[in-house]
Amino acid sequence: MEQLIGQKLLKENVVTEKQLGKALERQRSQGGRLGNNLVTLGYLTPEKLDAFFTRDPGPPKSVKDTGLELSFIADLIMKHMLFKGEFTLVDISKSVKLPIPIVDAAIEILRRDKLVQVMGAAQFAKVTYKFNITGQGKKRAAELLDICSYVGPAPVPIDEYRTQVEFQCIKNIVVNEENVKKAFSNLVIKKELLMRLGPAISSGKAIFLHGPPGNGKTAIAETIGNILPGSVYEPYSITVGGQIISIFDPATHKPVEPCKGTEEVDQRWVLVKRPVVMTGGEFTLRMLELEFNPVSKFYVAPLQMKANNGLFIVDDFGRQQIEPQMLLNRWIVPLERRIDFLTLHTGMKFEVPFDQLTVFATNIEPRRLVDDAFLRRIRYKIAICNPAEEEYEGIFKMVCEANGIEYRKDIFDYLINNYYKRLGVKLTACHPRDLVEHIIDDAHYYSHSPQLTKENIDAAWKSYFVET
Repeated sequence: MEQLIGQKLLKENVVTEKQLGKALERQRSQGGRLGNNLVTLGYLTPEKLDAFFTRDPGPPKSVKDTGLELSFIADLIMKHMLFKGEFTLVDISKSVKLPIPIVDAAIEILRRDKLVQVMGAAQFAKVTYKFNITGQGKKRAAELLDICSYVGPAPVPIDEYRTQVEFQCIKNIVVNEENVKKAFSNLVIKKELLMRLGPAISSGKAIFLHGPPGNGKTAIAETIGNILPGSVYEPYSITVGGQIISIFDPATHKPVEPCKGTEEVDQRWVLVKRPVVMTGGEFTLRMLELEFNPVSKFYVAPLQMKANNGLFIVDDFGRQQIEPQMLLNRWIVPLERRIDFLTLHTGMKFEVPFDQLTVFATNIEPRRLVDDAFLRRIRYKIAICNPAEEEYEGIFKMVCEANGIEYRKDIFDYLINNYYKRLGVKLTACHPRDLVEHIIDDAHYYSHSPQLTKENIDAAWKSYFVET
């Protein structure tokens, strides 16, 4: 990976061969990332390094720049026109996310073939022309929809997608100790655990969180998603082998306000927060393959593609509808080589980036789930254990404060001594939240303010636990 980054830096004339050689030499002796070594040696400024890894996809100036055939663009426009009344070049440009000159070139072909006609104009300027689809055009558009019913922004070629994902690589993120501490400040976590989580997140490599249930593995995994810095460009869709694959998913990709104007960026891309995809017991192998709809005749990208440049959380690992070993066999190559292979229904196989921080969370003992070969490919294995009494009390205080309930030390001691110690129940990080929620539920029902009392603790315990 570092060699690839070095080659890119040379190709873009960001550094010289001599500077790169010295940075690689320093990296071998002192460690760290190549970019950080270049900055330390004074060959790059931090701002210039960040700018190198921030690549805005420029707007296409011509049909050739789109990577698409003009006939393909014209066919896509035909399908858009079928659902419009009168329209202008600007209307179509906004729908297919391509510049007006490119849309105009496609419309001219359609006018020549008598598939669209000019209905009028506010001025002599072409952008004011009002168009409408002809009867022959409607017939043609219906035929196109029968072939493929995708009606959305123009897709991006697969090669452009690969290049953009490389520039936005999760391994290029900069995560420091201060950011990690701030993100986890709402959780009670041991210092030693934070010291292990920080480097794991910064590495961009797979993480295996394991330990007893109810101690925050899922909460930790979700918090990691909040730490991931920056934003990335996600295409609405891509095209490969003449097929369209829809990638942008509003449930996963959260748009952010772009710094540049629409005329400076290819509008077929959306600037989003680094994506976070979470799956649990519903996870199946089919979710890792292209989903082809035989009715709509186009594909939906699998989960790992939607998670590129972001975070993929496999929660409750080992409790899915598939055997863990089947998933591991499917992912051994992607986790190691950071590439994946997908197959179209035509039989064509193609390569896509597998660039995400993958987090497995499980309460099952790891060696019952996976073999050494797979564990070797997961760089970080981190145990999330039951809290000590001091940590448990910190969590209890935090939960009370968050819910506007006065914390009482005497009631907490009553809970510990009369229940946990007497009954031999292990302290678990989720218990304070759940017990306090029981107290709040009772208070709402009986129309009084929630309070920590022995009676309320007794009632909450009896409702929450099977033990009496």
